Amino acid sequence: MLPPSSPTARLRGRLLALRFLSGWRRRGVAFVAGAIGALAMPPFGLWPVLVLSFGVLVLLIDGCRGGLKRRLWSAAGVGWWFGFGYFLASLWWIGDAFLVEADVFGWLLPFAVLAMPTGLALFPAIGAVLARLLWSKGGLRLFALAFGLTVSEWLRGHVLTGFPWNTFGYAFAQSDLLMQSAALVGIWGLTFFAVLLLSSPVLLLVPDRRNLAAVACAALLLAGAAGWGGWRLAATPLEVVPGVHLRVMQPNLPQDKKFAYDRRREILADYLALSARPSPTYPAGLPDVTLLIWPESAFPFIYEREPWAAEDIAATLPPNVTLVTGAVRIDLPPPGQHSPFFNAIRVIDAKGHVLRNTDKVHLVPFGEYLPFQSFLESIGIEQLTRVRGGFASGSAFSGLEVPGAGLAAPLVCYEVIFSGKVIPGGPRPTWLLNLTNDAWFGTTPGPYQHFVQARLRAIEEGLPLVRAANTGISAIIDPMGRIVAGSRLGESSLVDGPLPKPLETVPLAARFNLALLAGLLMGSMLLAIAPSSRWITRKG
Repeated sequence: MLPPSSPTARLRGRLLALRFLSGWRRRGVAFVAGAIGALAMPPFGLWPVLVLSFGVLVLLIDGCRGGLKRRLWSAAGVGWWFGFGYFLASLWWIGDAFLVEADVFGWLLPFAVLAMPTGLALFPAIGAVLARLLWSKGGLRLFALAFGLTVSEWLRGHVLTGFPWNTFGYAFAQSDLLMQSAALVGIWGLTFFAVLLLSSPVLLLVPDRRNLAAVACAALLLAGAAGWGGWRLAATPLEVVPGVHLRVMQPNLPQDKKFAYDRRREILADYLALSARPSPTYPAGLPDVTLLIWPESAFPFIYEREPWAAEDIAATLPPNVTLVTGAVRIDLPPPGQHSPFFNAIRVIDAKGHVLRNTDKVHLVPFGEYLPFQSFLESIGIEQLTRVRGGFASGSAFSGLEVPGAGLAAPLVCYEVIFSGKVIPGGPRPTWLLNLTNDAWFGTTPGPYQHFVQARLRAIEEGLPLVRAANTGISAIIDPMGRIVAGSRLGESSLVDGPLPKPLETVPLAARFNLALLAGLLMGSMLLAIAPSSRWITRKG
């Protein structure tokens, strides 16, 4: 036992006193704890800070006292302020998109930067309420917290089209070793264990052999996950698809110039010139390439309406090269929709002919379409893409057959962040293709966060990922999440390399996604209520 006057004892006392805070001090501490937790996300990757964030959250929920209604309302408040701090600190970069055309959208920046965290914070509030319903005085209350926050994060990823950005499990997704566990439990399992394991050190504030044992078990589990990840990487060497030679072109075109129709010929000429450059991997340039990939919405025009574009492409591409590019296309609107514009991925042969198309299904609210589109447009509000009427959603998520490279799962922009929803129906694809335009967010943390989430999908599905971004981060990633070749954010570059093979065995996370999550949640709930169950049994 430490003497009461020792520095460690005083620190312990001050931390335990957080349980008795009230009013704005309580809200402020919750806000700061959440904001500090944002440092666990890319590009910082300081995942140990969640020990402090979750530990403070546990102490604040401990302090939710009174009748049931008061306890739950207090827990909701703690969860909301925690979430508001976390999302404000980790998603502030969204405001950068409103500065691309500051004269049109700049006035919306403060509303967007504050409104999104305000709404998203409702989910940690729900999580804290669920946790408080299962709360107990001992170490098993950490299972209540893991249950509540995992459920609320899953809801955040699905309600109102979903936005699972920066869910807590991505704290482990920046370590090559720890991220391998996504093959077993997926991002929702990583989220569960991030909350459970990283909140465990708070138990050391109350000296007890059982608490010490619990923290030791958490540390051993974390070390075991890292060790297993290292073994998995060492035991699975890179294998590549013979005859496929990839080139990903990252133009680094500024967002305010990307859609300039009057510069359309210059933009396409720059794309073609960059694509044709020789490199150490391909000394002859395009003649060494079989598959050329360009990013989302590469053209500032409708391809079919500009016949010169097909002529320029045909004059540049050797006969052996297929081009896969993001490009807006126009067609009849699907039933129940009105816009003729689709955010598409298009396969173009060396003669400039469009072979195949696939359309983005999961559109970005306020970016690609407006809820209550007609009304908001009538009062002068537009989505960021400035497409009158917004985009239409693709009628079905389907695979994309790419000549020489097999069947790909086509994912436009943030479609790649939805765990368990990146594989289309029908035959299983052999690789993931993600075309994006992260130039909206400059060199902020946003593109780094997007890249880490895309990388984790490769591990969950056991499939390689090829990613083309207008500006960073473009990459070829193998099914273990290893970066075979990649670019840096904010540079004009080429990413050359082979197409990795998929794993022979589909990972557990891909085969039993919801079943694994349900099992974790059910087990944690039973463990969380175990103390109260024993009390009821004794009382009876």
